Amino acid sequence: MSVTSISPQQLSQAVQSGRKVELIDVRTPVEFREVHVEFARNVPLDQLDAAKIAAGRNGATEPLYVICRSGNRAQQACEKLIAAGHGNVVSVEGGTQAWDQAGLPVVRGQKTISLERQVRIAAGSLVLVGALLGYFAHPYWIGLSAFVGAGLVFAGITDTCGMGLMLARMPWNRVPTPSSDSSKSCDANAAGASCCR
Repeated sequence: MSVTSISPQQLSQAVQSGRKVELIDVRTPVEFREVHVEFARNVPLDQLDAAKIAAGRNGATEPLYVICRSGNRAQQACEKLIAAGHGNVVSVEGGTQAWDQAGLPVVRGQKTISLERQVRIAAGSLVLVGALLGYFAHPYWIGLSAFVGAGLVFAGITDTCGMGLMLARMPWNRVPTPSSDSSKSCDANAAGASCCR
């Protein structure tokens, strides 16, 4: 079953028309804190529990909308939900970036470095360190650069990013869960991402 999608404008019109819309944002809590759609709730992709989502919907027949940064993680989340038996899930085209660029209302918080940029910084640093150590210390260090390059190729082919998963769990990518705003985050201290977007 293929994943259906909706444009940010169409979803906004549905909300303005008074339809009950449930939107989950599958980005990391830090990304969610930086900017998110007003009525979205954060359920990081690695914390997505299809059974828990179904139980929380109490048999609702309206679509479950899924959004991320640019669309890739939302697509993966929809596929995961469909595989678990949820047929009425819809991905928001272009993600939060497209929503924001369309001038639709968002909540803005603390600015952060996106997970995609963190992966590029880490991968580039490891390749550079491997090359420098290979030149100045011992040629075996070039293997570090080769390992990172192979990891990037694997990430591109499989559309999964192990480095992104590791970086999403780092302390700087965690958000303390305020007790008064538990509805906005599934588990803010258990961040995760299946890709770098």
